[in-house]
Amino acid sequence: MSKIIVTGGAGFIGSNLVDKLIDANHEVTILDNLSTGSRENINPKAKFILKDLKFVLQAELDYLTKDTEYMFLCAALPNVQFSVEKPYESNKSNVDTILKTLIAAKNNNIKKVIYSGSCSCYGDATSFPTNEQDNINPLSPYALQKYIGEEYCRLYSKIYDIDTVVLRYFNVYGPRMTSKGAYRSVLSVFLEAYKNKEKFNIVNDGTQKRDFVHVDDVVNANIVSMETNKKIESAINIGYGKNYSVNEIADMFKAEKQYTEKRIEPQLTLADISKAKNILGWQPKVKLKQWIGEQL
Repeated sequence: MSKIIVTGGAGFIGSNLVDKLIDANHEVTILDNLSTGSRENINPKAKFILKDLKFVLQAELDYLTKDTEYMFLCAALPNVQFSVEKPYESNKSNVDTILKTLIAAKNNNIKKVIYSGSCSCYGDATSFPTNEQDNINPLSPYALQKYIGEEYCRLYSKIYDIDTVVLRYFNVYGPRMTSKGAYRSVLSVFLEAYKNKEKFNIVNDGTQKRDFVHVDDVVNANIVSMETNKKIESAINIGYGKNYSVNEIADMFKAEKQYTEKRIEPQLTLADISKAKNILGWQPKVKLKQWIGEQL
């Protein structure tokens, strides 16, 4: 049994991770401000501390993380439009908090920090499938902020010899995915429309393709990253390695489609996950089409 902290442990990915860690008999503490997470997501066997890391003094965070062995950094403000309109405030949530937690990790000699990164750092990728050496080209302050978090992890590993792992998630879906707000997955939108027997609103022409990975697979990637003895010095893609168009997904729901607004967005995402397979021994198991079928 290990003592573990999960920041953002009341959110979509973080809460699913907490459940898996609790099932493995680890002692888990959640740090969350509930800005995007929910009390309903909190595992009752975990210790919950309601804190906004933006405002926590470093000495307090050092105290809260004392005797911790592993930290999972899942907390973020995943709102592209907000980051465009209020980049300073977004930066405090997505960059300053990562630096604070890394300082705490250094001060407390924490064994390993696992950071939830984002494929948004690639922007309009130049190769498909996209591997970790592809060009970094953030298209929003949010995407840049998530990448800065990666770089802080890399530097802390290099300068202070802290063991960090950066996982770049592609489009994550599954139980507890966000059903409101500005950063909803198309699967969340479609699932709600299906339940309400509504037409599926499709942005642009629906030919844009995304690589969708189930949250259970993402959680497993985090767990094996914690457990591996390998020194991992660069980011690792976590996707499924196959993509589907928005139109194809709507057809899986057997839905009536209607095309609405136009929006600037990448046309394709597709992860090269060979590094995750080779280094972590990880590969995704949940098939999107099968999961959608279970919702119908």
